[in-house]
Amino acid sequence: MQGTVDGFSYGAVTPLVAYLMACLGGALGLRCTTRSLLVTHARRPAWLALGSAAIGSGIWTMHFVAMMGFSIKETPLHYDQPITYASLGLAIVMVGVGIFIVGYRGATGTALFTGGTITGLGVASMHYLGMAGVHFHGRFTYNTFTVAASVVIAVVAATAALWAAGQVRGFLWSVGASLVMGLAVSGMHYTGMAALSVHLDGAPHTAGGAPAASVLAPMLIGPLAFLLLAGVVVIFDPLMVMGRPDWRPVEQKPGVPAAAVASHAERRPAVLDGRRPQHHASRTPQNR
Repeated sequence: MQGTVDGFSYGAVTPLVAYLMACLGGALGLRCTTRSLLVTHARRPAWLALGSAAIGSGIWTMHFVAMMGFSIKETPLHYDQPITYASLGLAIVMVGVGIFIVGYRGATGTALFTGGTITGLGVASMHYLGMAGVHFHGRFTYNTFTVAASVVIAVVAATAALWAAGQVRGFLWSVGASLVMGLAVSGMHYTGMAALSVHLDGAPHTAGGAPAASVLAPMLIGPLAFLLLAGVVVIFDPLMVMGRPDWRPVEQKPGVPAAAVASHAERRPAVLDGRRPQHHASRTPQNR
């Protein structure tokens, strides 16, 4: 028996909030990735890890906020918590692999393609693993072509976002990139949802089961709290508060890749806060 699917039970509320969550995670993650290009190797992993967790949490939160509006008329839905949280871990790990590749190899050429592909596959894998945690009296089937289209959207979006992060441009550049990334991640989600069909086992089961919002809301508290903390870290980063508006090292010149600048900065004292490093010895002898 075919089930009747409603993906917008709360109208435009869930798609809009889901989009904002994707943008928030993307903005924080891309800003952390940009920030990592301006520090030494010793500090870079911390910023890249924070960026990975922010993007992963953002797209995971986006997915399950959108799922609050998903319902099947003939049967209640239940969410397997271990699988649901496993999808969060998968998203963070795979996004992290892609971000670390770009963070250390630069947002160009093979590194960008590899990092973007892995990150995009992480977004898509999170989506379909999360859907595997949705239990009801029936099963999902998917249209192969539409699933492939959703994966392509995820990979292209991730590659474009990582490229934008690697440009080390101003704050507005990062915001614009995050808006595009949020749109693409949301598009990937709803493309993936368009690929599914619901097949029920036997007669409809309309009794029992809590609304999706009451089940999913408690599960979202942790990732939302993390995104809030990540936002505080980014906003109060000393380089953003005291440094140049676009966080660009003075050594960077037009046409010089950001990765090359970061590498050069590691071999000499970086000028990141507007003050040149003090030298303990003078270059010229003093007159007696």
